Amino acid sequence: MNTQTMYGVQMIGHGDFDQLQYRTDIEVPTPTKGEVLIKVSAAGVNNTDINTRIGWYSKNDADGDDTSWSGDAFRFPRIQGADVCGVIVAVGDGVETTRIGERVIVEPCLNEANGEALPSPWYFGSECDGGFAEFTKVASRYAHHVNTQLSDVELASFPCSYSTAENMLTRANVDASDTVLVTGATGGVGSAAIQLAKARGATVIGVTSRSKEALLKGIGTDEVVFRDQDLVSILGVNSVDVVIDLVGEAGRHCLM
Repeated sequence: MNTQTMYGVQMIGHGDFDQLQYRTDIEVPTPTKGEVLIKVSAAGVNNTDINTRIGWYSKNDADGDDTSWSGDAFRFPRIQGADVCGVIVAVGDGVETTRIGERVIVEPCLNEANGEALPSPWYFGSECDGGFAEFTKVASRYAHHVNTQLSDVELASFPCSYSTAENMLTRANVDASDTVLVTGATGGVGSAAIQLAKARGATVIGVTSRSKEALLKGIGTDEVVFRDQDLVSILGVNSVDVVIDLVGEAGRHCLM
């Protein structure tokens, strides 16, 4: 790895697309102790990248003092990109050189960066640079080796959505005995929640529009309810054990 500069997209402030700047002279990051350098093969554009750019996460109307995921002030310029697939091309101290050449996806919620433990979690592409560049770096523990026929683009759709869904299912202790209702079921997190719940053996009900019924059944949904239907009249009172609510509408409490 003798490359000293790389291309990438830097966010230079909060706002619209004019706050994104393509550059070809960005310094290639150097992996420190415990880190790996990844040549990015694909990076997904997730809603969290858009929300971060517009300052949506701010508690104070995007005034700039708390717009990062951790609630701290944002540091510009920043390379966004939470969803990354790539190949490890260099390693820092303490990382086996046998990792070089591994195809990996990046787990975006970080408790370690720059060789040190973090007092509070960071998010890849928010508190540190992410994957909208030729190269990126991350602690080795967050670069997960994958061996699959899925394409780089397909893999780059996994990290944010599937980790979010997995955390929700884990917190709800979903297992094979549960009936799980998923709203917003055809979105990234919703479709991930369906597949992960089915992997646990749960019975899954998805809420979507009529045009997407076949799509949900194609990923394993046991029953589909449409958005314009009354959930209680269709499913019955106390009919589900867990609601993965990605929409936030009223009425879910009647089902449990």
